[in-house]
Amino acid sequence: MWWLEPHTKVCQIPRLALVLALSGLVAGCFQPLYGARTLEGASVADQLKLVDVAHINVPNGTPDASLASELRNVLIFELAGGAATRAPTHRLTIQMSTVRQQVIVDITTSRPDVEQAGVNADYSLLEIGSGKVVVTGRTFSRVSYDIPGQEQRLARARGRRDAEHRAAKVIAENIRARLASYFIAGT
Repeated sequence: MWWLEPHTKVCQIPRLALVLALSGLVAGCFQPLYGARTLEGASVADQLKLVDVAHINVPNGTPDASLASELRNVLIFELAGGAATRAPTHRLTIQMSTVRQQVIVDITTSRPDVEQAGVNADYSLLEIGSGKVVVTGRTFSRVSYDIPGQEQRLARARGRRDAEHRAAKVIAENIRARLASYFIAGT
């Protein structure tokens, strides 16, 4: 009935006030993951800056060498924001491999129209002071790219290279998130 509607809205005001008061009390308990200031100890951003990213070992002169260099550079930027590591407390080592798959094949020419580039990475974080491995993990990324035509070989090569660089960015973000989780929770 229409004359009871204002009464129900008036009853909801104390509930809303209670929820707002409780959320105000709990709001001080949360800390942004990548925040610059913390109440105790160093922030996660400061701890990530102290991680040294080791050179990724792949055969020189291969397409994987360029991708390994790109992955290392992206990781350094993700962890330290491009700043140099002063006195590292941890060392990150990565073993990387790549995969290429044909996703769509033209049935008349038997040539691929869409391919998929993949990067697999096994990583471990070593605490330099104790020499103990504190984090190990595996991550991967798959990115597809179009092949505009068989006459355009350079476009195919550039598409593959761009796809691999996008995959390297995803790998770096996954590793950064895992390391941030370690520095916050200690596990």
